[in-house]
Amino acid sequence: MALSQPGPQEPEEPSPHTRQQPQELPLSDPTEPRPSALPGPGRQLRVLLTPLPEAAWPRAQKRLLSPRGPASKRPCPEPDSGPRAAPGPSSDARGQDGLWDADSDGSDGGDAVPDGDSHLSAYERKRLKNITENAKFFAALKLHELNTDHADPGTPDIKRYQESLSSMVLSEGSVRKVVKARVCSMAIHPSQSTILVAAGDKLGHVGLWNVSCGSEEGAHTFTPHSFQVSCMHFSPCNPAHLLSLSNESLRCADVTRAVFDEICRSEEDFSCFDFLEENACTAVVSRWDGAVAVVDRRTPGVSPELSADIGFRRTRTVHVHPLSKHYFLAAGLTDVCVFDVRYLKAKGNKPLSCLPGHTKSVASAYFSPATGSRVVTVCADDKLRVYDTTSLSSSVTLLSSIRHNNNTGRWLTRFRAIWDPKQEHCFLVGSMVQPRQIQVFQDTGTLLHSFCSGDYLTSVCSINVVHPSQNILVGGNSSGRLHVFK
Repeated sequence: MALSQPGPQEPEEPSPHTRQQPQELPLSDPTEPRPSALPGPGRQLRVLLTPLPEAAWPRAQKRLLSPRGPASKRPCPEPDSGPRAAPGPSSDARGQDGLWDADSDGSDGGDAVPDGDSHLSAYERKRLKNITENAKFFAALKLHELNTDHADPGTPDIKRYQESLSSMVLSEGSVRKVVKARVCSMAIHPSQSTILVAAGDKLGHVGLWNVSCGSEEGAHTFTPHSFQVSCMHFSPCNPAHLLSLSNESLRCADVTRAVFDEICRSEEDFSCFDFLEENACTAVVSRWDGAVAVVDRRTPGVSPELSADIGFRRTRTVHVHPLSKHYFLAAGLTDVCVFDVRYLKAKGNKPLSCLPGHTKSVASAYFSPATGSRVVTVCADDKLRVYDTTSLSSSVTLLSSIRHNNNTGRWLTRFRAIWDPKQEHCFLVGSMVQPRQIQVFQDTGTLLHSFCSGDYLTSVCSINVVHPSQNILVGGNSSGRLHVFK
């Protein structure tokens, strides 16, 4: 197994290493037991899914498992056949799963003691209340209903497609602040019965919003990470799993168990990831120092299986080919290349194909959803470029170059152009144009539609996500607010 190369480079945005590390806060109740030491290399780190009160928004805090022997990554289970029961209380202050709830202040907050729970301490009662609220929230989502039906993303009927885009509107109830800081990543659940959106912000918060709920209780925020959450994906094989990547770790949230399991940790800063298989057991992870890592969730420990130097000074995004899963696309500074994961080694890796023409930093590069025959890139030279990747030769053909203001500045997340999963040849991207809007382009460079709302969309939505089978678009802005067009 190749080891990670030392010497990470700083990202363009302020490095998380320059920020002060959060300190472990003691419990207010001195009688409660505490873990004896921080987790070492042989222990697994988990985070309890405890919702944060919106008024408080505390800094990131970690919950530690008590020692249980050697740590191992969580296996990749088969999709659940139904929801699991929520964990109940115990006579131990750490709860049934052995997790420390750092959000508890040791008081019951004025909550009445339910009958039969009078023997519980104030700490246990508050923790039991959190578990019950979590169980109700996730049970209402019905995430065990895995949907495998997807719309055909073939050659589009442009006129009909434009009509469907025009029918999507933004209403007052479809705008909500879900996370505290600026949105850095989003994911939407493929369910057809529930609109569930996940958002990660710059401070490590992960927010879940059940848009279908339509009430104030439809959103919860958690703190599984200490730094910005730069990438998120729902598992393609288990609908209850949400994987999130921050600078320091890759985690999997199993909402039926109410924990974030740590999959991979590295001293170098992570930037993006994508699944190498449909079972979501393996993934390719990019790092800010330019290298990429291959992670297998089935192996013990939290170290990557392979760390490979691909010759980039910085790697911002990676994306796996939708059909040929051994190919992945990496975007760095001015480099955008396709590599074969089967031939990766520690050093001396050569790209299979290169996408030329970028003169400044590249923000993102993604394959088209159905065939991977197109790649769209966003570059700081104010260009959106579309390439023909039908044949992955040494140098691919540029199909179109679109003039687009990509100068988002310091306080906005950089634009990422994403393909519509329902249309192979159409993609969406945020815009600096007034009035604020989200634009839809065809791969030929034609502007098909602009999503705008003078009343409810008044800010730049840098990060966007589209539902794979329904006409639903979600845009996230720099204040943690999400906008749902449907």
